[in-house]
Amino acid sequence: MNRIFATGSTLLRSSFPKLLKTPHNKMVSLEQVVENNKHSQEIIESLKSELTAIRGELIKRKKLELIAENAQLQKQVELAKAQLIALEIKNGKKQIAVPGARNLCTDATKTNVAPVAEVAAAAGTSEAKQKPQKEKKPKKEKPAAADNKEAVAAELPIDVRRLDLRVGKIVEVGRHPDADSLYLEKIDCGEAQPRTVVSGLVKFVPLEEMQNRMVVVMCNLKPAKMRGITSEAMVMCASTPEKVEVLSPPAGAVPGDLVHCEGYPRTPDAQMNPKKKIFETCAPDLKTNDDLVACFKGAALHVPGKGNVVAQSLKNVQVK
Repeated sequence: MNRIFATGSTLLRSSFPKLLKTPHNKMVSLEQVVENNKHSQEIIESLKSELTAIRGELIKRKKLELIAENAQLQKQVELAKAQLIALEIKNGKKQIAVPGARNLCTDATKTNVAPVAEVAAAAGTSEAKQKPQKEKKPKKEKPAAADNKEAVAAELPIDVRRLDLRVGKIVEVGRHPDADSLYLEKIDCGEAQPRTVVSGLVKFVPLEEMQNRMVVVMCNLKPAKMRGITSEAMVMCASTPEKVEVLSPPAGAVPGDLVHCEGYPRTPDAQMNPKKKIFETCAPDLKTNDDLVACFKGAALHVPGKGNVVAQSLKNVQVK
């Protein structure tokens, strides 16, 4: 800019003497006015040229600064990408190469970043030292007998014969620690260990009536967690929305006695598949009759040689 003002001052100084030499008392001739005007135009054009040159130089200088700054930012981005990939590989995240994508660190000397392959190898080596890989165990094949049982069960009709109903005895009972409406019971079903059973009977049966009580239990439901505790069976009851009674096995029955139903040879599944909804299909036909006997489609549930399974007072209601 100083150069522009210097040039302008020089040009003006060279033109002013011509104007000053004109006598004060005489009119400036038309030719002198035209000449002075032409000279002024030349000065203006010269100033414009100088401004254009300076502007171009400033733009060029700024462009170079931006290019250098962009290159520095690009290096930082490449470094961050390489570090991210190394961390992902170290944490077990699989990297998939994208066809046609350029290597993030093709020039380690320019970016001051170790190539990704080297970083990945280092991370993999460190991970291998920390956690040795476990050998995969071969899958155990199902015994042929189990396959045959499943095939036979699949061919059987869905009815009460598929339910594993047994006599049990409640040897221990208390409130569920995380649910006020549930009992937590230990029931002896004639097996090596009592089964853990969760029942929603708190509102219907007093605790003292549950202790040491003989019951009928369905033993082949798939175990399910109820408020954090796995229930391994279900206590069978005669039920209405207002009242629930625990079914009683016949006098003389002992834990482990099997419950049968006339006309339906007992062939229970080892464990019922919830997707097949076997119990849900049978449930509408499980009811008490006029004599309080629990039945399936009118056929009594009984322990052979000992008697029928009964409710205390509920007639013609669902059993579940």
